[in-house]
Parts: sequence; C-alpha cells; structure tokens
Amino acid sequence: MQHWSIENIILNLKYTWKISRNATDQKINLIVDLKEGKYSGKGEAAPNIRYQETPELLASQFELFRSKVPEHFPSDDAFIEFLDELKLANALRFAIESAWHHLQADRNKISVSEQLNLSDPGTIETAYTIPIMDPSVLRDFYNQNKLDRFSYLKVKINTDEGFEVLRYLSSFTGQPILLDPNEAFSDVEALIYFLEKIKKFKIEMVEQPMPAGMDEEYKYLKKYSPFPLFADESILHEADFGYLKTMFHGVNVKLMKAGGYMNAISLLKKAKEQGMKTMIGCMVETSLGISCGIHLCSLADYADLDSFLLVKDEPFRLIEENEGKIRLIS
Repeated sequence: MQHWSIENIILNLKYTWKISRNATDQKINLIVDLKEGKYSGKGEAAPNIRYQETPELLASQFELFRSKVPEHFPSDDAFIEFLDELKLANALRFAIESAWHHLQADRNKISVSEQLNLSDPGTIETAYTIPIMDPSVLRDFYNQNKLDRFSYLKVKINTDEGFEVLRYLSSFTGQPILLDPNEAFSDVEALIYFLEKIKKFKIEMVEQPMPAGMDEEYKYLKKYSPFPLFADESILHEADFGYLKTMFHGVNVKLMKAGGYMNAISLLKKAKEQGMKTMIGCMVETSLGISCGIHLCSLADYADLDSFLLVKDEPFRLIEENEGKIRLIS
C-alpha cells in the first residue's frame, strides 16, 4: 500500500537572494514523500509567487491529491494521466511526479536517469548565480565565495545598476556571463541601447530581459540583440516552439515550471527539434530538487543548477561540487 505525505522545509540562505522583483533571506519549500513497503521516493516543490504559487496553496492541493489518489496504477502513463486531470500547481505536480519516479527507480534497482530512459549525466559544469547587489561589494562577494572556480557566472541585474555591475565584474574576471534581468526592462528601445552599451563585456546570453507576453517587442529585439536571447518566464509547462523561436534563440526549462520530469524532457526535445539552445535551470532548491535537474543535463547546452549551494545546512547532501562541477553522490 502506498503512503503519501508532505512537509514544509524552511531553507535559511547564506546571503540575501535578490532579483529584480523581490528579495529574501529564507525560503519555504515542500517535500513530498512516497513509501510503499520497503521502497520510497521523495520530491521537492519550490513554490514561486511569480506563478501564483505559495506553500499554503500547494499544501491545500496536496490534500486534494491525497484524497483522490488510488492505491494502484497499472502504469507510469496512468499515473501521469491522473496528475494531468488534477490541474495542480506546476511545482507541486513536479514534486509528486518525481517522488513516484524515484520510488520506481528504487523498486527496479536502477538509477533515476535509467528510469527516465536518459543517459547518465556524469559530471556537469554549472553556472553560479550572483544576486543583485551594490557593485561596491561585488569583488568581496566574488572572492569570499571563490567564484573563479565556475565556468560561467549568471548575473542578476535591474535597470538601475546593471551596467555598473557588469563593468566592475568584468574588470577582475573574464568568465562568460549569463545575464538575467528577470523581466526588469519594459522599454525595448532602451533595452537595445543597454545591450549595445555592454557589447564589450563577455556576455554569453541574455535571459528574459522583458516581461513575458511582450511578443512583438521580443520579435523586434531578436533582430537587433547582439547576444542570444533565452526565454525563462515565457515558457512554463507548455510552449509553441515554432512561435517561441521568432522571439528567442534558446529556452530555460525548469522542472518546477514544467510540472514534471516527463514534460520537461518533452519540452527540451521539442526545443532542440526547432534548433533552439537549451538550459536546465532551477528555483531556490535543496540538493533533492537540483539532483532531479542533473538527470536531464544530457538534453541541455547549459546548466544553471547552483541554488543548493545557497542554502545553509543543506539537508539532503545528494550532490558533490568540486571546482564548479557537480555530480550526484552515489
């Protein structure tokens, strides 16, 4: 007999996590646990207010799920169909689906990657994300966190200090930068001017600089941007990639947005079929959630899976990081 449960987990952060729309020193995630005899699986939900997700909403939806879930499913597909019918928040749906797959892998005595019919991810290079901060403290932050060990730096900016942050950061490091304004820009002409202004810096890509829904502005921006543009907030659990590629060169797929392993795999493959670049991203998560992202890295050109390093006293210890590279601990 299967037993499902959920609990809140409070994540205290090593420093203030600030992006263009909010800042926090603490995060509340939810851990879904599934047990069946001697077998078990866990999944993590990282609710994001940008998508109208709160811990309270997810806990309420989990009770709905638990009241309706049958004791047995004849197949993985039947379980996925059941989840689809419930219309759960994407982060919760992912946590439930991942707990299911993790239990199946445990039962079958195989890795989660094998359970998902994916290649072993091996060792992955991840970017490290620098939150918004005063440029004057940037060098100390860089040195204290030994960021020279990472192949890429992901840099959060707002419209006010973005140029100064990039100018100062580029004065002491030549690492490629993944620039992430988190929808901070609203004027496409001002954005194009800004991008031209930062052309001399080593920018690898620019991720979601304007709000989702500004389709005509993004089509215009793509013609004039000196850097590849990646969609983040513009892609959730579904996307028309033929249309999306008229606005972006690549996509950031996050399991918490995709609502599950199987849908994320489908999104990544469809993006590739349209000639788009792919990234595996994350919310603020423990190594449980990040380990899930690692399993999908064979389908991605970039990995941004560093947030477990932001968590004080990270509880699961499922990942080893060495010299900016991460791998699953067996």
